[in-house]
Amino acid sequence: MKLVRVCTARKGTLMAREHVIAFAASGDKYSGMKHRFFPIALLVLGACTQMPETTAIPEIDVVADATQVRPKVRPAGLGRVVPTAARTAEEFDVTTAEERKAAAAAPVVASEKRLGLTVVSLGDPTQAGFWIKTPMVSAQGKGRVVYPGTGKSVQVNLIPIEGADSAGSRLSLAAFRLIEAPLTELPEVEVFSGG
Repeated sequence: MKLVRVCTARKGTLMAREHVIAFAASGDKYSGMKHRFFPIALLVLGACTQMPETTAIPEIDVVADATQVRPKVRPAGLGRVVPTAARTAEEFDVTTAEERKAAAAAPVVASEKRLGLTVVSLGDPTQAGFWIKTPMVSAQGKGRVVYPGTGKSVQVNLIPIEGADSAGSRLSLAAFRLIEAPLTELPEVEVFSGG
């Protein structure tokens, strides 16, 4: 044990008192904390080693058989596959000049029904063809999209998606290019069914 003088203030005067403070044999004032912390640290670190053993996944021999049904690689849209090395809009757009001309042809206006305006974003560029996925229709069908910015239109396949009628739509890359809408913006287009 060590004796320590401690000065305390009492009513404006300093009074010296002798207090007996017990220290551990090492003389370190934090030694009591060491004795409490060390067992806790051992428990925590010991828990890390108590990980369950992983069981090996048994290997299964898979034998391809003629009756086994395998998924097919399906071409998108027009029956053509977009090249895997495609990086530009021209490379992704696999439509032919004849298909673009047919899609740009004016439809029979009398048989069309105006569905309304919708904001379109660029759809999946690997899905070829002229299409719009929109919540404005409940069944697939033929239709037309007009971009007021250029006045150009394109005949498209109308593909239903879930959402409110006021929700946005997705337009194919080929259709975006034909109506000359900016690919990096969200243009508003007019949608018609029929024709």
